[in-house]
Amino acid sequence: MSHPALATTDDAFAKALADTARGPQRDGTFALWLVVRAALAAAPPAPPPARHADRLRALAARIRSLNAPVPLRRSLVAAIADLGAPRPAAAAVLASLASPAAECLGRPAADAVQAAARAARPAARATPS
Repeated sequence: MSHPALATTDDAFAKALADTARGPQRDGTFALWLVVRAALAAAPPAPPPARHADRLRALAARIRSLNAPVPLRRSLVAAIADLGAPRPAAAAVLASLASPAAECLGRPAADAVQAAARAARPAARATPS
């Protein structure tokens, strides 16, 4: 089962990738997209822990192979570590990526991350009165 915000997020990042020339900016946008997808996958309903851990290990290896801007790469590595927690807070992880995304990649990438963070927040439950 995929997260409902995945299609919108994919569209935003696909447009950002198309508008970015080759080099660190494009690699950074792609790396950010991969981490955002992993965070949305960790949002409820989460995958089984073993599968999730395998995905995060593969993601960390892929991020190491990309030439993303250094401040963004550090934030992505920290986000992957946070997603490996027993109960990752996907919305908080995504929110922490918005600032480095804006600094390194520009406002459109940061807006896409913020939209994903809003979508990953658990729905507020109505309390009976």
